[in-house]
Parts: sequence; structure tokens; C-alpha cells
Amino acid sequence: MYDEYLDLAVRMAMAAGAIQRTYFRSGDLNIRTKSNLSDVVTRADRESEELIARTIAEHCPGHALLGEEGGDRGDAAGEWRWVVDPLDGTTNYSQGLPVFAVSIALRHCGETVVSVVYAPGLDELFTAVKGGGAYVRCGGGAPQPLRVGRKEDLATAVVGTGFPYDKDVDPDNNADNIARILPHVRDVRRLGAAAYDLCCTAAGWLDGYWELALHEWDVCAGELILAEAGGVIRPLRSGRGISIVAGNAVLVDRMLRHIR
Repeated sequence: MYDEYLDLAVRMAMAAGAIQRTYFRSGDLNIRTKSNLSDVVTRADRESEELIARTIAEHCPGHALLGEEGGDRGDAAGEWRWVVDPLDGTTNYSQGLPVFAVSIALRHCGETVVSVVYAPGLDELFTAVKGGGAYVRCGGGAPQPLRVGRKEDLATAVVGTGFPYDKDVDPDNNADNIARILPHVRDVRRLGAAAYDLCCTAAGWLDGYWELALHEWDVCAGELILAEAGGVIRPLRSGRGISIVAGNAVLVDRMLRHIR
């Protein structure tokens, strides 16, 4: 039922990725700041979102769009709504680090039904359709099914996390969680792109992941990919944006003994 939208989302993600590869490490990023010095945006963010917005308007004229850069367009309460982070991991991108992604999700009557996350710097394409499983295609190869990791012992787990943009002014910045969980896990990674973190967790490359103060566009696509790979996502708390813990059910429970 949703295959045509999946195909459209893949085409949009690949086209946005082509824009990003054009500017990557070019010195022609036109970097600006948004909420503070840690919150940056580049011309690649803006051009990627406008390409996606134009394509949706052309092919799905009745659909709404929530984008990180442009906000809400169309009827946010309508039947169909796209949720887009055109370039997740902008700090990595602006530094010349290859871990960044295009994140595109389609929601139907409030439920995410199609997800695509494309990491152009790594040429990894993650996809999911509600009820149809999750897949990754690396380097143009055949799609491979995703399955969340099976580790249940924190001592052997490698987990990912991140830090909010307001970490300098809000003491609720995740540093306490790092300190509590670090002695109990094999190691902690900070990749710098929430959508990619969720996909790595769906693939079992990370055993678990948590983060505070995220937004809908950060997690919408990755959450479906993780769920279709057999993972779970649980809310970490209220009042700090979207704050989540992800992984297999047993490991998530064990992570929650140390993070809050």
C-alpha cells in the first residue's frame, strides 16, 4: 500500500544526499548559527529541505510537511504528513566528518508508515514500511534485513548517546547519565546524528541508545526502522523535549537502571 511513497522517499533522500556530497568538505557551506553557537545550519541543510519540499508539493500536493529548517507547511492535522530532517548531524557535516544523514518519514493518520534514512557520506540507505520489516543497503548492494542486537548484559554492550544544544546553560545535559552508566557498559559512543544512531541500533551495530531533548524530525524515521527491526523505544522522561531509550527490551530495562 505504501510502496509508492517509499520509492518517493528514497528518491528524495538520494537527491538530497547528492546535494550534500557536492558541498561536503568544500569550504563553501555558508555556515550560520540558530539557537546558539552549538546549533548550526549550512546551505546544504537549506537546499536539501527545499528540494524535498518541492518534490512533495509536486507529487503529493495535499500532504503536509514538518521540516527542521522550514517548520510546518500545510495542514499539520491532516491525514498525511511528512516529517523531515534534511541533514541530521550538521555539526559533523560542517566539520568534514562523514556521519550525517537525510531523515524522511511519512505519517498517515498520526502513525509513521514509511521511513528512509540515508547517510550519503557512508552510502548507507535504511528503509522501513509499517509491518514490512526494516532493511539496509550499503554501497549500492542488495538490501539486507535489519535486526536489533541480542545482547542483554550491559557489561558487553556498546551504547550511543548525545548531548542537547543547550548543554552550556541547562545542567540537565546528560553528563550525569554518562557518569552513571559508563562503569557498567563496554563503552559509550557519541556519533552526532540521532537518526543514524537509531539506525545503528536497529542494525545491532550499537546495542542501545539514549538521548535527551530531541525533536520529532530527529527520531520519526529512525523509530519506525528500529521498531521494524524488533527493537523498543521507551520515553526517558517528560519535560525535556523527546527523550528516549532504545534497544532490545531487556537491555533497555537494564539501561534504565542507570539513566533517567
